[in-house]
Amino acid sequence: MAAEFAELISILPLDVTDTPACEAAVAEAETILGGPPDLVVFAAGAWQPMGVSDLDPAVARSLMNVNYLGAVNVLAALLPGCRERRRGHIAVIASVAGYRGIPRAAGYGPTKAALINLCESLKPELDAAGVRLRLVDPGFVATPMTAVNDFPMPFLLAAEDAAERLFTALTRSSRFEITFPKRFTWGLKFLRLLPYGAYFALMRRLDRGRKRG
Repeated sequence: MAAEFAELISILPLDVTDTPACEAAVAEAETILGGPPDLVVFAAGAWQPMGVSDLDPAVARSLMNVNYLGAVNVLAALLPGCRERRRGHIAVIASVAGYRGIPRAAGYGPTKAALINLCESLKPELDAAGVRLRLVDPGFVATPMTAVNDFPMPFLLAAEDAAERLFTALTRSSRFEITFPKRFTWGLKFLRLLPYGAYFALMRRLDRGRKRG
């Protein structure tokens, strides 16, 4: 599809962990577009399973640098122009893995929880500045990142399906949080309401099932 619109597409390679590079990329994009982009979707992400036996500070740091601090770098470069012009639409892709702690996600889950908290913290000020901030919490999407998982992934979506759902929500919905697929994400929303005793009992069963599988 990109080939069909090659004359309309500008590709700007970017390492989101590099703060000056993020500032330069946003400046270049604004030069190309003549102002801040109408819509920005932060979709950079990294995943690596991590539990008690392989708790690794270097891996945790790497995941945080990409998933959370990468978003901070992009937002810090993007928001001044958006606020000055009092317009802009930004979507940050987090994950339902940020709702509560789950087995083998000790490195990834905290980065997504941080993203959720970040967006909740920034939204009131950005609303007042005329800038629209959206939080995207999808379930499992079939990508090279999830291909390494050794556990069942309920309601796994093809990447194309996930992209279509995201586009539809961004253009037709005004909700702050975008989640899909609903049958999966709403179940996880319910799990956030469980007291710790019930929740950890369920997670232990889930972890035992994964190990037997």
